[in-house]
Amino acid sequence: MTRLLVGPFNRVEGDLEVRLEVDAGRVREAWVNAPMYRGFEQILQGKHPFDALVVVPRICGICSVTQSVAAARALAAACGVQAPPNGVWLTNLMLACENAADHLTHFYLFFMPDFTREVYAGRAWYAQAVQRFAPLAGEHAREALAVRQRWLQLMGTLGGKWPHTHSIAPGGSTRNLSAPERLRLGARVAELRSFLERVLYGAPLEEVATWGCETALTEWLERDPQQGDLRLFLHIAADLDLQALGRGPDRTLSYGAFADPQGRHAMAPGVWDGQQLHAVDFAQITEDARHAWLAEGAGPLHPARGLTEPDPDKPGAYTWNKAPRLAGQVLETGALARQLAQGQPLLRALWQRSRGNVFTRVLARAMELAQLVLLAQDCLRAIVPGAPCCEEAHLPEAADAVGLCEAARGSLGHWLSIRGGRIASYQIVAPTGWNFSPRDHAGTPGALEAALVGAPVLAGETSPVAVQHIVRSFDPCMVCTVH
Repeated sequence: MTRLLVGPFNRVEGDLEVRLEVDAGRVREAWVNAPMYRGFEQILQGKHPFDALVVVPRICGICSVTQSVAAARALAAACGVQAPPNGVWLTNLMLACENAADHLTHFYLFFMPDFTREVYAGRAWYAQAVQRFAPLAGEHAREALAVRQRWLQLMGTLGGKWPHTHSIAPGGSTRNLSAPERLRLGARVAELRSFLERVLYGAPLEEVATWGCETALTEWLERDPQQGDLRLFLHIAADLDLQALGRGPDRTLSYGAFADPQGRHAMAPGVWDGQQLHAVDFAQITEDARHAWLAEGAGPLHPARGLTEPDPDKPGAYTWNKAPRLAGQVLETGALARQLAQGQPLLRALWQRSRGNVFTRVLARAMELAQLVLLAQDCLRAIVPGAPCCEEAHLPEAADAVGLCEAARGSLGHWLSIRGGRIASYQIVAPTGWNFSPRDHAGTPGALEAALVGAPVLAGETSPVAVQHIVRSFDPCMVCTVH
């Protein structure tokens, strides 16, 4: 039996280490460490509540809009303010823009480059993978990066800049669109759509977004086996049996995403257990700090009563990440969870066979990317130039509120307490907190820790490629985790 310390990982937002116990060429146990502490929850204490709109986006340079939206929704609930329809559509458009950019980046710059490693040089698909995805040189990776830059011009128009956009407010969006601006942004959406249909899918977005069964997926694959990077991924996944790699927990979590002005979600909320969808019982969410370098308080705590006090010498601790649980259970969150909650039939069928794994996580993100671009089109059409887009918000002296959102990586929650007109408590549970959590007080591993068990480790590997695939399938954002 041997032990490996894998990390720090490249192509990851923030710092990450994984400690592995290896026996007979397989991972026997894993411990996931977020080694950097940042302390945003402490920074916010005592501040004016609206300061959260400036401070919170700085948690992350990848999903800063999502952090802004969660903060704005917590403040809106505290103030009792509701955004007008234009404010809802503008916020949804910014969220769709950021999440789509994250999915595009994950596929081309974070995940697929691992298949250009020398360990795969003997595979039939290797030369194509290098040509398309090699870091800094892959033809399609470079084109995707250029398209992504122009896509994010939506954020520059809507919020002045990205990241750390400041147009999102509790009452909606402070920046409306003129009719000419709406037309220009429509051209950016059309450009990304063209790239995806030509380079990634080799098919219309509507077809990809609504694949109803494995037969539909197979028919698309066989129609033109060499066209589209997603087809190449499917060939690689079949060759390496990625469906058998990195099985996640038996439950997934989505808070619901892209609600319209009437509150109807384009992506449904819920906990999927493999058989049916359950409503999220928010009262049952806790954070367990047993193995974190943080004070435990009275044990697992609901975020509304959460505690974030560093305890760097704590015995038995190995990470700065707490262990979020729902009714004591480990859950996976992310694009796969959203698609399962929404009832996407292809992914539910794949889930029944092998649960969450490297293959289904990446496929879910690819399908959701098509959905997000279509959603962005719908949001643009719904925006009425010149119509009200923001309501004024008036803060109470005291309030307890929560703001929920879906980031590209999964469910994000901000729990806010105001006392005497100031922030008394601010607790954040980020998506990577759920997926990369440590063991809890019962010794139950987190989602990634369990998913790594059984991963193959080749002779002489110090950074096992299978471990890299599993970690990247979850797409960690460690700076959000250790906020």
